[in-house]
Amino acid sequence: MKSIYLSFLKKIIIFTIILGIIAATLSFILPKPFLTPFLPLLFLFFPVITFSTFSILVKSADKKFIRFLNYFLLTIILKLFLFIGILIAYLILNKPDAIPFTLTFFILYLCYTVFEVIQIISYSNVKWQNGKL
Repeated sequence: MKSIYLSFLKKIIIFTIILGIIAATLSFILPKPFLTPFLPLLFLFFPVITFSTFSILVKSADKKFIRFLNYFLLTIILKLFLFIGILIAYLILNKPDAIPFTLTFFILYLCYTVFEVIQIISYSNVKWQNGKL
């Protein structure tokens, strides 16, 4: 079981490094107003949230499929509300950086969500083939 978490942790670190390299490259290409100063914090925030939800989903996958499905939908909804709350709070507190932050947040949200869904699907397929899900 721990190897699943370590494998996911390695993959998310590699994925974050790749996204960081892309962001660093874009920082040399794009003008400064298009970049948010909170980009490094977002590269910490999204992997932590993604790893947390993956851990919850892996634990729920060891039980019934319907429980896994319920947890999957619940984590999506909770993350969505959390992210909307963060966006609204940031937009209220820092209006000059609203557009770059929102665009960066949305792009990273999509990247990490796709990454997480691919990992969960591959994990659940292995569990399904072994007859445990």
